[in-house]
Amino acid sequence: MVHAKPSQLAPLSRGPGANRDDPLITMRQVGKTYETPAGTFAALADIELTLARGDFVAVVGKSGSGKTTLINLLTGIDRPTSGSIDVAGDAVVAMSETQLAAWRGKTVGLVFQFFQLLPTLTIAENVILPMDFCATYPVRERRPRALDLLSQVGIADQADKLPATLSGGQQQRAAIARALANDPPLLVADEPTGNLDSHTADEILALFSRLAAGGTTVVIVSHERDVAAIVDRTIVLVDGRIASDTASARARAVPQSAEA
Repeated sequence: MVHAKPSQLAPLSRGPGANRDDPLITMRQVGKTYETPAGTFAALADIELTLARGDFVAVVGKSGSGKTTLINLLTGIDRPTSGSIDVAGDAVVAMSETQLAAWRGKTVGLVFQFFQLLPTLTIAENVILPMDFCATYPVRERRPRALDLLSQVGIADQADKLPATLSGGQQQRAAIARALANDPPLLVADEPTGNLDSHTADEILALFSRLAAGGTTVVIVSHERDVAAIVDRTIVLVDGRIASDTASARARAVPQSAEA
């Protein structure tokens, strides 16, 4: 496995309009219900949530607690039954499906447990793909940007290999680089360490921490509570409601004015 050096994980800087004091995400009275043969099922109810730029947050809870529903609403994959959701100044609920697809490509980076890299494309080509879809960078700049991102996650030397030739940890690093391709202000990771050994999982979590220090809002979804040691906040969902929203000991130890 290729281990990233500290210099390769320098925080990514945000654009000139990214004021870390401004909320990036605001959810107000958000609810999501489904009609089932047994009646109405409330997957989420009365969600009130505000996240700032650069927050590093874990959403934890047992299976069925509403974690997946929450991130699907947050990323515009699904729509709430009630309430409002604003992300990066955009009212997510008000967008059409076409608008949501374009918005998601530029605003949200998604990282999954099983990587979901396209097997017939090289690692660099996988990272370039979101730039091709959204036309966010001139064609001549896309490969250099992909190589820079792969360098930042410590696997630049794997750029021209196929995903199957990489270890699980390297594939997850490639997936993170792909998620960052369009410089999104929000990175959402759904069980990103669930398919990794504990050592590699720690490295991935440390990488997320460095990204948050650079101003990217990072939301990790997990059924494990041990991620609380590295994140700034832990949000616990129980039966579709926020049971607790607490700052970690690490976050409380850092003065609010301190820069990462």
